[in-house]
Amino acid sequence: PMGDAPAGELDAVLGGGAWDLGASLEGAPPSTSPIRLGGNVCYVVLAVLFNQEVRHPPSPTGPPPRCHPLPTRPSVSPQDAVLLVQEAKPECRGTWYLPAGRMEPGESIVAAMRREVKEETGLECEAVTLLALEERGPAWIRFAFLARPTGGTLKTLEEADAESLQATWWPGDPRALPLRAPDILPLLDLAARYRRSPPHPPTLPRDLPCAPLCLRLLVAFANDTGDVWVLLATAGAPHLPVVACGTAPSELRGGLRRPVLQLLGGCLPPDPAPGPLGLLGLQHRAGGPGGADGICFNVLLSIPASSSGGGPPEPRDPAFRWWQVEGSRGGRILQRLRAAATVPIRS
Repeated sequence: PMGDAPAGELDAVLGGGAWDLGASLEGAPPSTSPIRLGGNVCYVVLAVLFNQEVRHPPSPTGPPPRCHPLPTRPSVSPQDAVLLVQEAKPECRGTWYLPAGRMEPGESIVAAMRREVKEETGLECEAVTLLALEERGPAWIRFAFLARPTGGTLKTLEEADAESLQATWWPGDPRALPLRAPDILPLLDLAARYRRSPPHPPTLPRDLPCAPLCLRLLVAFANDTGDVWVLLATAGAPHLPVVACGTAPSELRGGLRRPVLQLLGGCLPPDPAPGPLGLLGLQHRAGGPGGADGICFNVLLSIPASSSGGGPPEPRDPAFRWWQVEGSRGGRILQRLRAAATVPIRS
């Protein structure tokens, strides 16, 4: 019945918003200690910016001694030029990469991205959307943004410092450059596709405190006739389940999917297995409760139908139940599922 369904929470999550976590988490309590940047977690920010204004992007100055020389750039539309920085770190000096770096305690995620872009390239920018969430478990999470330039001046070799040697708008194939690592190439593809036809709405972090590192789960079941159900936790007022990531060394090295599967494994039959995680939104506030650097990720995943026209599998745990979602809300969930209209999570 709609009277005891978390319609407001579901609307907020589907709209990329945030929601108060409340006091309880589902699943077995993980080993937890305060979430601390530079301690037990590392958050990294990265930005993809395209040159949408300059008609003739300036060529970068020749590299300093012992740096790789720049190849001749192919003739490509300036509108396709991507902002790259030449690394100053001894272990990768002279190579090229997207502006990126570690988030610092007391920063919001977007503020960290803007700071790194400014320090490494000389440009101001604003975030457009998250492109991808890349993770190796709670111990290392990278937030890849699409951003747009709003001002500043490109850093030149004369302004080289410990952050970078220089920055340039590169309109050619980045593989023509000596790259620090090829892991930026899929992100450039994602950014180009997003500019052509956004697969998901603009998705940015929301300012709401979160003490643990956790995932709010929108677990959806849809049959072939278009009926949609969402899994609810029933402890207290019905709500979308929330599972915390543990902070023991083995848990920190596990992926974000691990606690999700642990929760669902105790609640639902093992077959069919849940689909991949997709990010709908996230919440974080710098200097959260007790100074913790927790984040809540709102994720969407589906339980595939095992037979046509049927309902969802019966929960084995009475602390959970299914809510049938009708009308426009059900249609929005179906659209997100069928079009994979979420920020990809890469493990």
